[in-house]
Amino acid sequence: MLQTWGIPKTSVHVVLRDNAKNMIKAMNDAGLPSLPCVAHTLQLAVHEGLLAQRSIADAIAVGRKIVGHFKHSALAYSRLEDIQGQLNQPIKRLQQDVQTRWNSTYYMLQSLIEQKRVLGVYVSEHELPDYLTAHQWALMEKTVAILAPFEELTKKVSSYDALASDVIPAVTVLVSLLNRETDEDHGVKTMKATLLAAVKKRFSDVETNPLYFISTILDPRYKDRFFSNNTAPEAKLHLKQELQMMSRAESEGSRAEAAEPPAKLFLKAQASTSSLDTVFEEIAKEQPQAAQPLAAGAAIELDTYLGEAPIPREDSPLKYWGVNKIRFPTLAKMAHKYLSAPCSSVESERLFSSVSHIIDENRNRLTADNAEKLLFLKKNLPLTFSK
Repeated sequence: MLQTWGIPKTSVHVVLRDNAKNMIKAMNDAGLPSLPCVAHTLQLAVHEGLLAQRSIADAIAVGRKIVGHFKHSALAYSRLEDIQGQLNQPIKRLQQDVQTRWNSTYYMLQSLIEQKRVLGVYVSEHELPDYLTAHQWALMEKTVAILAPFEELTKKVSSYDALASDVIPAVTVLVSLLNRETDEDHGVKTMKATLLAAVKKRFSDVETNPLYFISTILDPRYKDRFFSNNTAPEAKLHLKQELQMMSRAESEGSRAEAAEPPAKLFLKAQASTSSLDTVFEEIAKEQPQAAQPLAAGAAIELDTYLGEAPIPREDSPLKYWGVNKIRFPTLAKMAHKYLSAPCSSVESERLFSSVSHIIDENRNRLTADNAEKLLFLKKNLPLTFSK
């Protein structure tokens, strides 16, 4: 594909992939830098946590049976809707989960909890293949509360504008939330501990990967606020080195891009200390760590940039650099490179799904070239008009 499009390997910043070993090996053999899809990694971490505690897995299995009963019986659904109407509740269908998407299990549990009263009336009049005990209802409610931040982050990293810089802050906030002990933890401590261990394991190298830590520092929403205590100075030092190389190359009149990102750091990842927004704000307001003595030029830009407060999380980092490229010209060039990388493959998968809206039974004779052009227009015209 690179040869088809005439793209030299040196121009490839990063290739986004899934966690399959054959994909990792393919990128390594091709000599291409790559990152895993964060949404897929979150799926693996949550899947481990959900299955860790037998009582929770049993409750989910019972809930799945109940939803399956209504999915396979139009009569049962009709009776359920009648009860919803009698109780003056909105007519809603129960959500069926899919094992390959952990958040579908989350939505299934949510829909069951919303219909708890309706299901109580239903089981008093009709039969169900199984029913949840009071203890299982309580476990499900606690499980939904613990998984709520994961669901929110999954939505965030699956959006079209999610960047590689979102990963380190997301992991820091998740670890902080899972480390907090509350009175509601009774009965779900095993799941919470397993989720914490799974997150740390699956994202153990994010703060030592330059593709992540440089993009995070260059994201004005995060800067150096979301690193573990021992990793921020090292990350800034490596960014400084790359800035100096870029400045040196420019001063010598070279148009070549800055040198390859430094090798991974081998640092200890420490956990930080319930709302996602609250935790993000707490960490963002922390004072930046004292920087080491810097050289003149681009390093002064970095000092000035890090000394300013982060911008609000809902603001666009790309718009920030569009406005501030005159103040920080060298940083802006590097931000243009590192903030180009997305953090999940969800948007490209949505692109594949969009093909079904172009090629259907009534347009089944479209050639591949025309289908590709129509898909390109469908995806890019809205971006053109929005500008």
